[in-house]
Amino acid sequence: MILHEPALPAETVEQLAPAGRGLILDCTVGTGGHTDAICRAGATRVLGLDRDSEVLPLARKRLNPWLDRVELIHSDYRDLDTVLDARGIETIDGALADLGHSTFQMESEGRGFSFGRADPLDMRMDRSQGTMLGDLLDEVTPEALADVIYQYGEERHSRRIARSIVRARDDGTLTTTAELAAAVRRSIHYRGRFRIDPATRTFQALRIWVNRELDELDVFLRLVMNRLTAGARMVVISFHSLEDRVVKHTLRDLEKSGAPVRVLTRKPLRPGVDEVARNPRARSARLRAAEKVA
Repeated sequence: MILHEPALPAETVEQLAPAGRGLILDCTVGTGGHTDAICRAGATRVLGLDRDSEVLPLARKRLNPWLDRVELIHSDYRDLDTVLDARGIETIDGALADLGHSTFQMESEGRGFSFGRADPLDMRMDRSQGTMLGDLLDEVTPEALADVIYQYGEERHSRRIARSIVRARDDGTLTTTAELAAAVRRSIHYRGRFRIDPATRTFQALRIWVNRELDELDVFLRLVMNRLTAGARMVVISFHSLEDRVVKHTLRDLEKSGAPVRVLTRKPLRPGVDEVARNPRARSARLRAAEKVA
């Protein structure tokens, strides 16, 4: 069983302070790592959402000791209003969103998130809906693809990479993630001299594009803060600068606008050396938190 080790679990519990509160919302429950930590810290009721239905059975197993206080729901966090309204829930007493993709998704064959295997060009976090990466690439122009790679991957070689990907598509040699990664590497004459694989930024960009990860993030954060009771907190963990920028500016804008919001983390919390050694995928995690004030 592939279980995702959560980033910054101790910091999450400290900022969320779940003990003695009512309903805590885990908007991206994944395989249940953060919810497990929250329950251990005294949470009495947790609603766990995830858009990836394939992780929920794993979460259920991990959270077996806490199933009397945890409800798991297959839902995109952007549909939070619908989920809460369907249950007659008006307010929540804490919320967590871990915006990264999971170890389960990276290591599961056939999902298309990893460039270390010859997987289909999928990348959907919810395989029951949405458009596969391969289908999007079939229709995209080099110019539009370059914009995606530049905007979502902050990749300075975006035009060169886009041309190489489209050339491989037109040649019929773009059917797997391995071939996609090879097209990226060819475009910048990769010889193994880079600190990270040159396909990393492009794969990030394409994943964000497929899953619309930045769409309505600002709206979601405002919605959550509006639903919080006085004194309740929201914790958001991001893994790249694009997400973190949206989180930072949204929370600060709310605070400066006079909304009943207090930012708790002027600078993001980052994992320490010990955590990164234990969980290398946590190295880029950034945690920000805010509190609803009376």
